[in-house]
Amino acid sequence: MALLSRELGIDLGTNFIRIVEGGEIVLQEPTIVAVDLDEQKIVAVGDEALGMVGRVLEESIEVIRPLQKGVVAYYELTELLIDHLVRKIGGSVRFFKPRIMITHPHGITSVERRAVHEAALQVGDAHLVPQPLAAALGIDLPVGTPTGNMVISMGGGCTQVAVIAMNDVVSGETLRVGGVDLDDAIAGYVRRKYGLHIGQRTAEMVKLRIGAAVPQDEEQTMELQGQDQISGLPRPLSLTTSEVVDAVTPPLDEIFEMIRRVLEKTPPELASDIIDRGVAICGGGALLRGMDRLMTQKLGVPAYLVDDPVNCTAMGALRAVEMAPALQRMNRL
Repeated sequence: MALLSRELGIDLGTNFIRIVEGGEIVLQEPTIVAVDLDEQKIVAVGDEALGMVGRVLEESIEVIRPLQKGVVAYYELTELLIDHLVRKIGGSVRFFKPRIMITHPHGITSVERRAVHEAALQVGDAHLVPQPLAAALGIDLPVGTPTGNMVISMGGGCTQVAVIAMNDVVSGETLRVGGVDLDDAIAGYVRRKYGLHIGQRTAEMVKLRIGAAVPQDEEQTMELQGQDQISGLPRPLSLTTSEVVDAVTPPLDEIFEMIRRVLEKTPPELASDIIDRGVAICGGGALLRGMDRLMTQKLGVPAYLVDDPVNCTAMGALRAVEMAPALQRMNRL
């Protein structure tokens, strides 16, 4: 009977896919596949495919992220990736397809939404839930009440902000700027200031190790290797936390401007609730040191980092399976 009632929450992100079952994260892997160009077939997915980035002959194997900026860019690869990972946690033989709740960015087009849904339908009885609503459920906010709750989800491909009440997104917006753009901003800063090329994964490592959204009391330094733009030879480089802060300021300013627009469109009664309750920040981008402090300063509204910012959306997707009837009444599924 367990097979009949199997339920999965899937957070389908640009950088990572996370699957929750029974209240636990049962799988977390990069949303990436490696394709053999000659045979036109997938040769690796997830962690294995990520390990091939920059290390395989591009003419033979192409490493692809099926999702770009939060939406499906390669439908067939997305379908195969989801199927492969669900099989990985449940075995190759499934007598009964699981009930699946899969996340998508708020405000995507009907075509983009249908692409996610059809890819998930190949794996199970699938429904969709907007990522900010799933995050709010995972954080355990009282989204079923008339009280306004604001969630900011800072993902790898996009940043979403939503004001939620009565199991619905009252106002919200998605900006196609996320963690990948912060990495690109760091790489661009190094290129302009030092004349060196660094890869996206190196830039991400810099962000994770010494990155911050605001200047820190203790300055950190990281040594790395870049490729000289003129000679093409490797050259050492030392980056500091304050330099990373300067590098990521422009894309963060775009994000704050988007959040202000949503606050301006929010009904006064709900805006008052948000000021009293504060703004919940989640997603991998929320882990950038000082992000909550900078958010509070820029918006003039208290902002706080939730307890499990990376996994709360996947956890909420599983809760949305149980709440499907209520959410369907609000036309969210």
